[in-house]
Amino acid sequence: MSSIDYSEKIPNNVNLSEDRTLQRALEHWQPNYLQWWNDMGPDGSQNFDVYLRTAISVDPQGWAQFGHVKMPDYRWGIFLNPGEQDRKIHFGDHKGEAAWQDVPGEYRANLRRIIVTQGDTEPASVEQQRHLGLTCPSQYDLRNLFQVNVEEGRHLWAMVYLLHRYFGRDGREEAEALLERNSGNADNPRILQAFNEKTPDWLSFFMFTYFTDRDGKFQLCALAESSFDPLARTTKFMLTEEAHHMFVGESGISRVIQRTVNAMNELKTDDVAKLRAAGVIDLPTIQRYINFHYSVTIDLFGADESSNAATFYSTGLKGRYEEGKRQDDHLLKGQTYKVLNIEGDKLVEKEVPMLNALNEVLRDDYITDSRAGVERWNRVIEKAGIPVKLTVPHKAFHRNIGALSGAKVSPEGRVVSEQEWSQRVNEWLPSDEDRAYVGSLMGRVVEPGKFANWIAPPVMGVNRQPVDFEYVRFN
Repeated sequence: MSSIDYSEKIPNNVNLSEDRTLQRALEHWQPNYLQWWNDMGPDGSQNFDVYLRTAISVDPQGWAQFGHVKMPDYRWGIFLNPGEQDRKIHFGDHKGEAAWQDVPGEYRANLRRIIVTQGDTEPASVEQQRHLGLTCPSQYDLRNLFQVNVEEGRHLWAMVYLLHRYFGRDGREEAEALLERNSGNADNPRILQAFNEKTPDWLSFFMFTYFTDRDGKFQLCALAESSFDPLARTTKFMLTEEAHHMFVGESGISRVIQRTVNAMNELKTDDVAKLRAAGVIDLPTIQRYINFHYSVTIDLFGADESSNAATFYSTGLKGRYEEGKRQDDHLLKGQTYKVLNIEGDKLVEKEVPMLNALNEVLRDDYITDSRAGVERWNRVIEKAGIPVKLTVPHKAFHRNIGALSGAKVSPEGRVVSEQEWSQRVNEWLPSDEDRAYVGSLMGRVVEPGKFANWIAPPVMGVNRQPVDFEYVRFN
């Protein structure tokens, strides 16, 4: 078990006290981080005592303790998985060499860019979600939101440590800039567009934590293969926390669907107007939210053909998802992969060098994983005896990056005219009316054990506590 020293000003398991220069630099960054949390973190919640999980080791068998804590006092810190003795690079041009403990000079700029881009997503999602506590559907959900927020904050610390420790002055400047950019800021936005979108309501939040945090899982898994050992060890520990975020999303949507199908059976109707009059979220609206969040998220994997992806792989900076389980030469020279293009009114597949298609390989792995959760939602609908199936839309639907950028494609994968798109876009993506209706349901419910009308209670509480436990104490 690799325990964490909580007696330090910055809790860590990297012997920070042995590097006084680094420790001072991070202690200088810490007040700026807390100021950012005050300004941009969960709105109006600084004095709440929240039932949070804190890592006490990086051992997956026993790494967490629970207790009520004020979020600004949360023990953020720097936690890396234990190093693997004599770890070897297992893909790319350096395959078979010893993993790097320092940054090779020739890869410095690319590595810094990868770390900064990952680091930028973490505070961005806290900023996107900062007002959600004001409209929470229950105390249980409010606590889960806050747990996600503090862990995203810790993931920012993880990337900032790497920048400070391995990139000198450039790294310190990048770490400062991570607190200066803000989600949706017209002058200084976050790096990736999905992290500048609003998260205006809890249905969007659950979709974000299911779909967009799942992108985080796949990106972190690819970075956990990195030849740069400190990055690989950092991201492996982050994945332990990322799993909770996806659980919040998947179980949240499942509970929304459960409440809806219960109402459909009680009222014996699938009429959208009647279901909305009853204050639940109809299945067609849920489908449109899926279409939006899924399509925005698969854009995050980047262009389908990318020389950067090829470079990151060949130089050993970023592997594939579950690289070690793949049965090939882990060099990929001479191998090909199919990507989609649009020719006239048809989608066509074309073979491209696999090294250039690695974004697409990761996107396809993500798509397979995403579908599995949607099938679990379908089982809730099926159990209620309702003949409706939710689906993820076609990969070419509503894309804004790569060869499919701006293509007009239906959720089923049919290329459509501009006219048909504009006539039917409100069937396929959330309309202003949908968003206004979902927004109208967002009243704050904070009495222990009580839930908003549009969502079912969970099957069990957090850490074996009852569902009506006092998860948040409002001071």
